[in-house]
Amino acid sequence: IMNRGKIPVADYRALATNFTAAKYDPKAWAQLAEDAGVKYVVITAKHHEGFALFDSAYSDWNAVKASGAKRDLIQPLADAVRAKGIKFGTYYSQSQDWVNLGGGKGNTPPWDEEQKKGSFDEYLAKISLPQVREIMDKYHPDILWWDTEYQMTLERARPFFDLACSYPNVLINSRLGGGVLGDFRTSEQRIPASAMLGRALEVNMTINNSWGYRADDLNWKSAQQLIRNLSDITSKDGNYLLNVGPTAEGVIPQPEVERLLAIGKWLKVNGEAIYATRGSIYPKPLPWG
Repeated sequence: IMNRGKIPVADYRALATNFTAAKYDPKAWAQLAEDAGVKYVVITAKHHEGFALFDSAYSDWNAVKASGAKRDLIQPLADAVRAKGIKFGTYYSQSQDWVNLGGGKGNTPPWDEEQKKGSFDEYLAKISLPQVREIMDKYHPDILWWDTEYQMTLERARPFFDLACSYPNVLINSRLGGGVLGDFRTSEQRIPASAMLGRALEVNMTINNSWGYRADDLNWKSAQQLIRNLSDITSKDGNYLLNVGPTAEGVIPQPEVERLLAIGKWLKVNGEAIYATRGSIYPKPLPWG
């Protein structure tokens, strides 16, 4: 919304005090994940507006120093999820940052004078890469989920790739840029028509039409549709990364909770057809569906 509304940096910064996460309950989130049959959780550590959900030494634009939450929101979830035996991952927008100095030049033309300052390469070297190192050192994620490849040449991607490679147990997706394939490819809001042999797949989708919380988006996909998506993706050798968009208080909307629980109920009966399976040997759907 910052981008689409062309909200000035100063105005957007001022909104952070309203972000309290007062009802954020990581243990309840972890329980919901378990009940939904989830095997790994990925949380947005920093999205395109540059706001980090952890305390960073490289930018004060974070949940601890700039928001009403005044605390690290990543570690409690990592602990709660792992206590359930679920893998933990972190999303990080490496090449788009509309607030931190120099980051606004990664994609959209700047709409604010503040975004015209600084160098993109300095942003990568002094904010983006160091923050990824902080994430790796603090939380030891099982998955490092990059997003958007804008202006990420091979030279710019190399330090990020080398850093990820220094943690041998982490998986990375295909969105770093610079030609880096990653451990698995991603398909956003779209299920591929057929499997790609030899390439692990993850389809990331919303439950309604929005990634973040949006009060007026009531276009919820039905539980039946979500289960059919899961089955379709599994047949194509893929995982389903299903998004939820919590409120500023940290509450996952009830329609999303209901659908996750419905998927979990179905998986208790049919999980053998989903977990630890491989894709279909047939490249195209058969005549009967």
